[in-house]
Amino acid sequence: MADAALVELASKAYLYGFPIVFDLEQVDRYVSTGVGANPAAALNSFSHARTLTTAEDTFVSINNDTVYSIANVDLSVGPVRFSVPDAGDRYYVMQFVDAWTNNFAYVGKRATGTSAREFLLLPPDWDGEVDGDATPIRFPTRIASIVGRWACDGEADLPAVHALQDATTLTPVLRSLVPPVGLPATGPGPSDALDFFERFRVYSQAFPPAERDAALQASFAPLGLTGQEPVGSLDDDVTSALELGFAEGRKVLEQILHSNLAPVVNGWQLTYHVFDYNLDFFEVGAIDDDAWKIADPKVRIAQRAAAARAGLWGNHAYEAAYVMTYVDAAGEPLDGARNYTLRFSPTPPVGAFWSVTMYDVPDFYLVDNEIDRYSIGDRTPGVVRDADGGVTITMSSTRPVDPTAAANWLPTPTGAFRPLLRMYMPDESVLDGGYVLPAIERS
Repeated sequence: MADAALVELASKAYLYGFPIVFDLEQVDRYVSTGVGANPAAALNSFSHARTLTTAEDTFVSINNDTVYSIANVDLSVGPVRFSVPDAGDRYYVMQFVDAWTNNFAYVGKRATGTSAREFLLLPPDWDGEVDGDATPIRFPTRIASIVGRWACDGEADLPAVHALQDATTLTPVLRSLVPPVGLPATGPGPSDALDFFERFRVYSQAFPPAERDAALQASFAPLGLTGQEPVGSLDDDVTSALELGFAEGRKVLEQILHSNLAPVVNGWQLTYHVFDYNLDFFEVGAIDDDAWKIADPKVRIAQRAAAARAGLWGNHAYEAAYVMTYVDAAGEPLDGARNYTLRFSPTPPVGAFWSVTMYDVPDFYLVDNEIDRYSIGDRTPGVVRDADGGVTITMSSTRPVDPTAAANWLPTPTGAFRPLLRMYMPDESVLDGGYVLPAIERS
């Protein structure tokens, strides 16, 4: 039997390390194979989706409101110039996410406006000069992701979005034929658990965490996670603890996902602060304020893991507020075997737009359906307004017979599901609770 203390330590290491492992797995996907509508793109170049997402885009909690432009930036080549075009009145955001999933900078309508701008992306240890015409953005980790989202009003609007995407560029300042270093190699482990912990060992040393987390990371030394020896070659008592701790950590993470860490109103989990675990890195557009920081260190680590699992690369709520629910007005789990309605009156107050997107459970992927509708909101063509200006959304696995309900139909899977409401540039009344979200009613 593995030592109980080592198993508990391995479980903690799983929660601590899940974000960096999961994040860099997605970075590798975008670089090597692409994800859905986003083709593979080399480091320091953009992968531009040319269509809105569909059920073929198997990425956790991906949205269907915007067209994605994703770049994974490796500053081993030195500073990189980042150029964005004039976007007019269009909403867009370029969100910067480091290897530990910290949102450390924002460029876009809310943060920097929509005029053409130049930025200089700097490595963590850069101490050289900065061009005066470019706004500096210092990276916490050598590799980080730019997660770009362009508001798009359907197929007819795609050419205009494509032009903006093509004018968004990354240009290394130091000319060199030497390619970026890239992700450190990790051989496949003999099991899922040992593969995970080997990735954690390698990645966490290649991309050091915030200084405040250094002691916690060092505490995993008894598991061999801070050394140079591959995890698969460690003593049997350690590998056994890692196997059991991996299973326990996954169980704890799923419990966190379904716990009430966030306030709940009418069944909706108000996850306005789930991405507030960045306490150390604040560049352009990121708000350095205690109101947007998780103070409790244990809650912070747990919430960071849960946010990565259920909503990797999600924005702070001041950029886009996310709320989700698993239950109806009676507190019963949402299930495609039943029919539901969700009535917004008034509709969510936002500076940009809002939508409700349907996801399956437990993967949180978009739901394939006969009308190819994955979300519904204030920009959805053909949506019928109520007499008072509100909107009533029908959620069911089969198409409604009533014409109005069919126009406002958001298809569900046949089993469990989780709707997610996004509010882009939310009004202060959303964030302070003045705007009350309605429950989903069984019809």
